[in-house]
Amino acid sequence: MPPPSATDKADKSKLHKLALKGSSKTVVEFFDFACNTILFQRGVYPPEDFTTVKKYGLNMMTSCDDQVKAYIKKIMSQLSKWMQKSKISKLVIIVTSKETGEHVERWQFDVNVFNDASKAKSKASAGDKENSAPDAAPAAEKTEMEIQQEIQSLFRQITASVTFLPMLDGNCTFNVLVYADADSEVPLEWGDSDAKEVKNAEKVMLRSFSTNSHRIDTVVSYRLAD
Repeated sequence: MPPPSATDKADKSKLHKLALKGSSKTVVEFFDFACNTILFQRGVYPPEDFTTVKKYGLNMMTSCDDQVKAYIKKIMSQLSKWMQKSKISKLVIIVTSKETGEHVERWQFDVNVFNDASKAKSKASAGDKENSAPDAAPAAEKTEMEIQQEIQSLFRQITASVTFLPMLDGNCTFNVLVYADADSEVPLEWGDSDAKEVKNAEKVMLRSFSTNSHRIDTVVSYRLAD
């Protein structure tokens, strides 16, 4: 069998980039709705600050507060650029008590990129042997409907999580952390941050979902009521 021609390789590379771009858009859109859903479900802002939109076959709540919308939009715009270059390893939403400054909840979404050899090389060179092999892509190409159904199931679980998460006392605020590669171009208004871990946290793994280019794993950490 003859070796693949340069044209074949270029075509495959182009297809991979197109797939990655479409998948990145799906993941960023998910993150946008995840931010809004968590803010609504956890009562970080009052219910009247949200409006209902239909998405994933569900009634999704999105903020109609101008400041919150602008903040989330700015994050998602930058996230989109990084995602398309496979620069993101996780996105984290932190809920913090305004009164005590303590972090009371931490929603972590791990981003795994399928068949990204450049990621594997950089991890291996950094000594991260445990994760040095790129994730294998799903055995069969997923349809858009299958992906949307997985996302729908995850949002149902996030909504149902209020049954086991402790009530949030007093007023809370939120932050979004994005774990980007060290060589990523970072906008000037973005600052460094610590991990903002929840002390003595309980952790619950939620559902994952995957596209043909990414898998998103979800875990929520929360502080047990005293």
